[in-house]
Amino acid sequence: MSDHNKDFDFEIMPGVPAGLPKGEDILWQGKADAMALAREAYKINWIAGYMLIVVLWRAGGAYADGGTALMLATGLPYLVLAIAAYGVIYLLAWAQARASIYTITTARVIMRIGAALPVTYTIPFVRIATARLDLKPGGTGTIAIEITDGARLSYAVLWPHLRPGFAKVTQPAFRCIPGAQNVARLLADAAQAKLNEPVVTMAPTGAVMAAE
Repeated sequence: MSDHNKDFDFEIMPGVPAGLPKGEDILWQGKADAMALAREAYKINWIAGYMLIVVLWRAGGAYADGGTALMLATGLPYLVLAIAAYGVIYLLAWAQARASIYTITTARVIMRIGAALPVTYTIPFVRIATARLDLKPGGTGTIAIEITDGARLSYAVLWPHLRPGFAKVTQPAFRCIPGAQNVARLLADAAQAKLNEPVVTMAPTGAVMAAE
């Protein structure tokens, strides 16, 4: 497994900094869904709900003290602030989703992530212990990848492209992708095909060529 900063690599194909070796093909590429990412990673609905409660509380108190005029004068600035906060959070999620490129090839998973500091992670199928799908209503979902022992990835660098709640042993993830169930099936089939692929070795002259 390796990671690269985009500043030092030329992307021959989007999301694949060094290109692919002969015989390796791209099976799927996709991005996080911005609205789903805003809901799940940035908790935009919870924050919007909290801001709405503040608006109603301040406007209600003002109405009790001075009627409609005072309610509007007090509540409108809070409402504008709430809308601005919602917009900023969505913009952050959109930037992360737009910058992300998730790739599945016939040999590995590649994650080009990071809006401010793009980084590319390459995870060969042989380093994947398990992959878990968290499917949401509507078809979006997160595919979390558990890596075999010996590799530790930075939580801060990966976020939000990781499995929530696993800070100690970070699991990179295709976060909030559309059609997640189909992508998970494709990943499982590709990994299984690669791991079952025979390795042909050349035997000494006069011996029989064997497959491992």
